[in-house]
Amino acid sequence: MLPLPTVGAGAASPVTAAGVAAPLRSRPLRLVATRAATTPSSPSASTSAISSASPAGHSRKHLSVRDGSPSKPTKPRVFFLDVNPLCFRGSQRSLGAFARWLALFFAHVSLRDPVVAVLDGEGGNEYRRRLLPSYKAHRARGVGTGADTRVVNVLRECNVPVVRVDGYEADDVVATLTEQVLQKGYRVVIASPDKDFKQLISDDVQLVMPIPEIGRWSFYTLRHYVAQYKCDPTADLSLRCFMGDETDGVPGIQHLVPGFGRKTAVKLLQKHGSLENLLNTAATRTVGKDYAQDALTKHADYLRKNYEVLSLKRDVSVQFDDNWLSTRNTSNDTNVLADFILKFNGQGRS
Repeated sequence: MLPLPTVGAGAASPVTAAGVAAPLRSRPLRLVATRAATTPSSPSASTSAISSASPAGHSRKHLSVRDGSPSKPTKPRVFFLDVNPLCFRGSQRSLGAFARWLALFFAHVSLRDPVVAVLDGEGGNEYRRRLLPSYKAHRARGVGTGADTRVVNVLRECNVPVVRVDGYEADDVVATLTEQVLQKGYRVVIASPDKDFKQLISDDVQLVMPIPEIGRWSFYTLRHYVAQYKCDPTADLSLRCFMGDETDGVPGIQHLVPGFGRKTAVKLLQKHGSLENLLNTAATRTVGKDYAQDALTKHADYLRKNYEVLSLKRDVSVQFDDNWLSTRNTSNDTNVLADFILKFNGQGRS
């Protein structure tokens, strides 16, 4: 497996404020609260989207090679920040954790690239819970279990648009907006610890994940996925239908067919492609050993239900605003983040 490239070396200095230890080894940049006024944007009525009041233009057009000559132009990036999981330290709700990850994200990852924050909408889990009652059954219901108005306010003050669509999880909103951004000729980077987003990885879609063990964000790309799973990300969703997702309460097929593991699933998917192609083929002819063939014919509906639950929706009623493509105005970051970190540093439940 390829090592994950951690963010920090060669980038901006880490953010520290009033007792927040810098997890990176480079020289720290201290956040000092000032009296500079913030310029929050006003919310949009339709999807609770808060538009950024930042100047026009994009943050990077060309990269330079070592001899100083310009390289080929690269596609500009748009970041989607999956807010809710960042508001927890383990299973404990923590605005201190969110404050720390947000400061590191702005200082080392997104820099001045456009950022759109996405929150779970009210009742976002209900669609999948109707299909599979065990889906996230161990988690409390409601938006209030993750981000709250304090989180929305600090994002607004840092000139980050915030999108929440009732009836949908943030994952579905991000997947829908990602498709729209790709059509505009941009690359997408999704900032989230949620492995559901691996089904979106491509040459133009990357993940950047918070790694608590080292206190850094790490990029996760197409190359990392192939090295880890030995298959293409297009098969990720189909593979997870077999393996399940214990975190989200989606059982795999192993409890029905103990001998059916990852190795068997990967081998079959490499040969037949998607889950649906594999199930359709197994319905008409033998595709593998007796236990695998029996599992595919007896439990086809089970696997299809898993697919429907785990698949990210791409048709949410939300539209990407071209104003969000502007270079993010970072002038408020130091003041806003210093105050936010100082208030919530060291707090667990808040």
